[in-house]
Amino acid sequence: MNDLDKVYAESVAKDYMPKETNKVRQLKKLDERAKLPAFISAMTLGIIGTLIFGTGMCFGLGVFGTGAVFMIVGVLLGLAGAAICITNYTLYKKLLKKGKEKYAFEILELAKEITGEA
Repeated sequence: MNDLDKVYAESVAKDYMPKETNKVRQLKKLDERAKLPAFISAMTLGIIGTLIFGTGMCFGLGVFGTGAVFMIVGVLLGLAGAAICITNYTLYKKLLKKGKEKYAFEILELAKEITGEA
């Protein structure tokens, strides 16, 4: 058995060994857990608002049909989509603040342990 086989065997064995969770990894997971719900909701709402806005533009520019009715529907949909996109940022900030408040104590305690101030 040569050295490459030994290295390969060790790398395969590492995949099947139980993972150790160190404090830095725990800190990263807590930080992600605090920020992820706000990010997901902001992205989802932003995509929905943009799609509504784009649909309104299609109606307004006559892609889906022509006439005054389509123009009015397009303008209304465009305004609704723009309103959703505008309120999205404030919603994101509120959800992010809520997530940070929820995990602040755990994150700060773990950060103190890592830096040695505990």
